[in-house]
This record gives sequence, C-alpha cells and structure tokens, in this order.
Amino acid sequence: MLAILLVLNGPNLNLLGTREPEIYGHLTLEQINGQLKGLADELGLELEFFQSNHEGELVDRIHQAVSNVKGILINPGAFTHYSFAIRDALSAVNIPCVEVHLSNIHAREEFRKQSVIAPVCLGQVSGFGALSYLLGLRALADEVY
Repeated sequence: MLAILLVLNGPNLNLLGTREPEIYGHLTLEQINGQLKGLADELGLELEFFQSNHEGELVDRIHQAVSNVKGILINPGAFTHYSFAIRDALSAVNIPCVEVHLSNIHAREEFRKQSVIAPVCLGQVSGFGALSYLLGLRALADEVY
C-alpha cells in the first residue's frame, strides 16, 4: 500500500496563475498539483489535495488526516502568520509536516516574516516558486520512509 500524504493549501492559492504572478509565478494550483503528482508517482506515494479559503475547513481536514495520512505538506498562505488554530491542529495530530511557500516570506513585508506554523513542522521551504512544493515533498518523503 502506498503512503498517503496530504497536500493542504490555504487562502487565495486557488487564484495562482493570475494572482500577483510577479510574486507567486504563472503556474496554477492545478499545475503545481500535477507536478507534485508526477514526483509522488516516482517516489511511490499517493497524494490527496485540499485547498480552502476557510480556516476551520483546513483544521477539520487536518483532524481527519489522523486515520490514514502519513505526512502533510502545507502552504497555509496568510494563515502562516496568525493561525494558532491550524498550528494547534498540526501539533495535535502529530503527523510529520513540512511548510512550503512560493515566495521567500523572509524577504517580504515584516508581518510575513513570522510563521506560527513552522515550529510544529519538520521544516520550511520558501522562495523557490513551485519548486518549493517539490523540495518539501522530497523532504517529507524522506521522513515517511
């Protein structure tokens, strides 16, 4: 049986490809998910994808992951900087997690430099566009196996 990893995307990531492409790139979330699926196939992993603009839906999906998910790859979007609910959900389920960001959050506005999510994750990959997701998935796969 393949290990199942959950790919979670937070608010506004459904607008990728058209939302500030000079910051977030021209790829859509569907295209990024396609790249992740290709890498997952190479690594012998199964991915489940979930995106929501609503904090509670992300928390609920994290809770549901307990039953069958071996790792979580998360781009919390703006929730990165203030969602203690998502942070606490990740901590509560005790599933290995990697945080990813398309842009380098540490080189942007002051409020974006702080992640409340990172302390409950294995690590954070940011600043490499869609490659951040692929690098994060590789790191997570190493942890799962």
